[in-house]
Amino acid sequence: MDRLDAAAIRVPGAAVRVLGRCASTNTLLLAQDVAHAVLLAADEQSAGRGRRGRRWHSPAGSGVLFSLALPMRRHLRELGGLSIVAGVAAVRALRKLGAAEAALKWPNDLLVRGAKLGGILVETRACGAGSTAVVGVGVNHRSVDGLAARLRRGVTALDQLLRPLPARNAVIAAVGRELIAAMRAFDAGGFAPFRGEWEDVHAFAGKPLRVRLADGRVVAGVAAGLAADGALQVRTRSGLRTVRNGRVLLARSA
Repeated sequence: MDRLDAAAIRVPGAAVRVLGRCASTNTLLLAQDVAHAVLLAADEQSAGRGRRGRRWHSPAGSGVLFSLALPMRRHLRELGGLSIVAGVAAVRALRKLGAAEAALKWPNDLLVRGAKLGGILVETRACGAGSTAVVGVGVNHRSVDGLAARLRRGVTALDQLLRPLPARNAVIAAVGRELIAAMRAFDAGGFAPFRGEWEDVHAFAGKPLRVRLADGRVVAGVAAGLAADGALQVRTRSGLRTVRNGRVLLARSA
């Protein structure tokens, strides 16, 4: 198995730790008082999750699974665009590694040609006058037989996209470096500098899509970029609709 090694995961400015197995790297870091950046990676997570508590499927050794915790000067109410920023950082890193078609589905699913490559989960808590942000990243490193059938959706992995396949340590380091830089830039300058780049890597920019809202209603229209706070804008028959909490159900990529 491609073993994780903290010494091989070089992310300047962050303390790097590695575990064989844990419930959730996000949960562990959220429970700690973090004075400086900490990156925690694991071979396997028994209770890994995505948005809205959905389970993240990744057998031991098959995925890139880590969380990055960072103290932020911004208050919780100012962190609404952080998931968008994290998505941009992940795509930057994946494209530099050679996954040139890596793209995003709002708010932060990682896709390649419509198939899911990974996802991001941002969790935060108040800490004094500021906050602590924990960004969890899951990327499929090696293909898992039957996973697409179990999830009933298209799934891809880095071993289908990159030759030679970088070691998991190298992938974690690449994404971690981009992520810590983006989080610090967001803390200093806000969401606005990332808005255009996210729209450039949006897999469904200008395409028809449907979004299920938190109350169960469905909004159908054409993806029309992001609002100033990172919410998804959908151009419907009745005008522009801003969606801050929802799930994209169907979208057609080019």
